[in-house]
Amino acid sequence: VQLQASGGGLVQAGGSLRLSCAASGRTFSNYHVGWFRQAPGKEREFVATISWNGGSTYYAASVKGRFTISRDNAKIMVYLQMNSLKPEDAAVYYCAADPDRYHSVPSREYEYMYWGQGTLVTVSS
Repeated sequence: VQLQASGGGLVQAGGSLRLSCAASGRTFSNYHVGWFRQAPGKEREFVATISWNGGSTYYAASVKGRFTISRDNAKIMVYLQMNSLKPEDAAVYYCAADPDRYHSVPSREYEYMYWGQGTLVTVSS
């Protein structure tokens, strides 16, 4: 599986962005997909994850209620809708996928097998 994240950019605080994660591979619908982010000088952190069928979603406390993860398996896409953006949301955002190796929806980096390149989100105050 190859992943391609896009949709980053510059937005004012309070604004919105939608990130997209495009995947290759016919079996993508069997994969859980997550979003992580890494701000300068900080470790990469979990943002959100969605189960293979979209039935389960989990969010980091810092983004819950503002971000929404969704997927369209027919289009082999996963989205991260980010609303009410704050300067502290600025980071490089990565999407990652895993074929349910751990039989649960993953939220830790090591639980993801495939990673895409990042897309930069900048939030001005």
